[in-house]
Amino acid sequence: MMMPAQHPLRQPDPGPKVLLATTSRGKVREWRELLAGLPVELLLPADLGIVLEVEETGTTFRANADLKARAYHAALGEQAGIWTLAEDSGLEVAALGGEPGVWSARWGGTSNYGVKMRLLLERLRDVPERERGCRYVCAVTLIAPEGTVHRCRGEVRGRIALEPRGSGGFGYDPLFFVPSKGRTMAELSPAEKHAISHRARAARCVRAILAAAPPCQA
Repeated sequence: MMMPAQHPLRQPDPGPKVLLATTSRGKVREWRELLAGLPVELLLPADLGIVLEVEETGTTFRANADLKARAYHAALGEQAGIWTLAEDSGLEVAALGGEPGVWSARWGGTSNYGVKMRLLLERLRDVPERERGCRYVCAVTLIAPEGTVHRCRGEVRGRIALEPRGSGGFGYDPLFFVPSKGRTMAELSPAEKHAISHRARAARCVRAILAAAPPCQA
């Protein structure tokens, strides 16, 4: 009696590879969480031997996200089949004319967010609570391996608290008060933050694009 031919089980096609064009540990952590569950392989510049410092000369979050995405996409060179995901994000405070804005990470001439937050509170010292409105903005530029450019954006509104509260998140989160939650971003759990944050809202768009991407052929 002849036995039926045995065929090996077909392995699922690998999902797209995505280069996270950032060296920010906070952003890397959040993007890993926000894209969890998608069949994608997330790569960091160091994984690919890329050392790059992009000068953020744009005057908008969108312009800077584009600059970073194009620079990292070009740096991939012959490493085919890899998407590039770059973002520019930051805090805009209405009473300060939109500052820190695109300079959020460099504001005050320091990378120390404790110093930045003290400066922010000093600048808002005489501003009443009702006039301390602000928003977080996240602009994402996603470039497909063949060069097609996709853009996503998210924002969340709140107000600047009277003092830092909470130890979660990163950046200006201890001062970003979310009225609907009655807490700052830094007081929210990761799940709560990812339900409302600017980065999470942009990530929903990114997830839809990557979910429809063809399998990695590299």
